[in-house]
Amino acid sequence: MDLHRSRVINQMDYSREDKEGKPSPSTEERLDSGLDSLKEEEYQAVAAEVCRLRVDCEPTQHTPCPAADAQLHRWKTETTEDGDTLLHLAIIHEAKDHMKTMIDQSKNAEFLNRQNDLRQTPLHLAVITNQAEVCQHLLQFGCDPTLVDNRGDTPLHIACRHGNLLCFSVITQNCQKEHLHTMMAACNYHGLNCLHLASVHGFLSLVESMVELGADINAKEQHNGRSALHLAVDQQNLRLVKLLLEKGADPNLLSSGGHTPYHLTYGYGSVDIRQELYSRTNPNLRELPESESDDSEEEEDMSDEEVVYDDIQWNGH
Repeated sequence: MDLHRSRVINQMDYSREDKEGKPSPSTEERLDSGLDSLKEEEYQAVAAEVCRLRVDCEPTQHTPCPAADAQLHRWKTETTEDGDTLLHLAIIHEAKDHMKTMIDQSKNAEFLNRQNDLRQTPLHLAVITNQAEVCQHLLQFGCDPTLVDNRGDTPLHIACRHGNLLCFSVITQNCQKEHLHTMMAACNYHGLNCLHLASVHGFLSLVESMVELGADINAKEQHNGRSALHLAVDQQNLRLVKLLLEKGADPNLLSSGGHTPYHLTYGYGSVDIRQELYSRTNPNLRELPESESDDSEEEEDMSDEEVVYDDIQWNGH
């Protein structure tokens, strides 16, 4: 089967500088970590190379010589200029036969966890391209789902950001229990865990599933110290507010600025959300802290795409 081009479902908008310090390409030029990095004739060359190095032949009865064995597994060491292995490329282009062959021949091997220049593993790319069956195959053959890309995202973070319920289900059902808890508790480089991402983007099914799987419903994001309930109020998502309260979210939890979820309703027009929170909020925590007013909310809207840290100093600058 030839490798072929396929539209990537979930676009990546990562920005970076490569290992040589060159400025990163624009988002449109680098949507899928390799999709546009090869010319047409180079695609055919890669396809021919994979076919030539196929490892799904019948096992022979004699012991292969070391040189032949090294040649047979050359595909495990070859990479593109973007750090993509042939498995990365096969997943990007949805070359299913080649994917299966390489995964089958790499059970519990480090090859399944190789990261490209964006630190994406094959599992990251399988989620980005919405290939749940590939996710399952990788997990069953021993890949590590806790590795993070250059945004600090595990594959589960990516599934939660994009509302990919199928890949989310495959990952949570096919990974080790300790790996699952690690992924759900981990915050990415924007300070958000999986529950925060699902809350910010309003994916109620994912929120409910994670709480049932043991996610900490009151965990605070690392930018403003807000819980999922704070974020639901920020998004003016009444259904999510009700769901979180029903699942045990603490309405009296204070953010880093000393605000309860009820405080965040000031300045918003949703009477229903205020009513949901009013009776559940401690009377002493209903009024805004001193010197605060309805229109002086200092905490910023939470978006995992727009978090900026402007107080970091490096070498005194």
